[in-house]
Amino acid sequence: MMGQLEEIIIRKVLNEGPVNFASFMELALYHPEYGYYTKPGKKIGRQGDFYTSVHVSHLFGQALARQLIQMGSFLGWEGLALVEYGAGEGFLAKDILESFAKERPELQGGVTYYICERSHYMREEQRSLLQPFLSQVRWIDDLAAVNGGKPVKGIVFSNELIDAFPVHRVKLVDGELKEIYVDYRDGELVEILGPLSHPQLAEYFPFLGFQLEEGQEAEINLRALDWLSHIGRYLFCGFVLTVDYGYEVRELAHPLRRAGTVMCYRQHRADAEPLKDVGLKDITSHVNFSALMKYGEQYGFKTTGFTNQMKFLAGLGVGKALEDPDLSPWEKQRMALALKELLMPDRMGERFRVLIQQKGLDEIPDLLGLKGFSVM
Repeated sequence: MMGQLEEIIIRKVLNEGPVNFASFMELALYHPEYGYYTKPGKKIGRQGDFYTSVHVSHLFGQALARQLIQMGSFLGWEGLALVEYGAGEGFLAKDILESFAKERPELQGGVTYYICERSHYMREEQRSLLQPFLSQVRWIDDLAAVNGGKPVKGIVFSNELIDAFPVHRVKLVDGELKEIYVDYRDGELVEILGPLSHPQLAEYFPFLGFQLEEGQEAEINLRALDWLSHIGRYLFCGFVLTVDYGYEVRELAHPLRRAGTVMCYRQHRADAEPLKDVGLKDITSHVNFSALMKYGEQYGFKTTGFTNQMKFLAGLGVGKALEDPDLSPWEKQRMALALKELLMPDRMGERFRVLIQQKGLDEIPDLLGLKGFSVM
């Protein structure tokens, strides 16, 4: 049975012609009424469609809070903004704010925690969960709103945000880069090839020093570049900390990535059919961290460091939680299993990467999450 969102997309295609995949993905995930992320319903956790590190254990948020505290001490707390983009149901914000209250109680009321969230449904979920901290939390549409359009000193961070940005998909055919569009034919949505819809698509891989192979498909996340450019426009001093699953551009040469990285998740099952069950499942693609680093330089950022989640959390001493003498054997076992999920290379430890970028700083600080690991 065809859903309402699929009908909307089909009408759009019939009236306006094929749409590029980025436009399709925007509607599938963020349509005001029927988009996957904007409509009510459990998305994350056991009853949802996928897990994040935040839902595996409070240890992730507690470790991240330690990194934010070190960054804040380096920048100076006066006038500092903490800005989380895409806060989901608010569990990471809750873990961070609870850690701040425990580790730095003197900051209570002195630092505002901003949440940039486009989904009104998610905002209500976050408000409900963050009731004890509402005096410290503000919801905004973008970084420009933090200081009335004036420059901001702050720390901008996100966990599994960019992988859900709509992406353009391209394919090299007979030596020419083509874009993948969504059309409606013979009673169903189908993919077709067409000309590039944006001039920046042709410049993207040459700028990164990478050449697609004949027949290879790949994603280009222009929304991520717009997002980082926007942050660079308003952040005059501070850090951008990005946690997500992804790769460096050279890893695109791997045979497993020849068809791209777009994946869908529903009820903890994965598939590679984004045109099916539109609006009922998450659609993601791996983050190209090389693009964030190299384009970031154009927006005024320097790369502080780039590592994987295992090394990042280990540098922040996440395993020390097991040394708590008050833990019962059951609690210790449960914590050990959570740490295994967060840290092991075959779980989240290697698949998730951490990129820290800085702006307006004369030196590269020795951050705990990068301790002992080289800066790229």
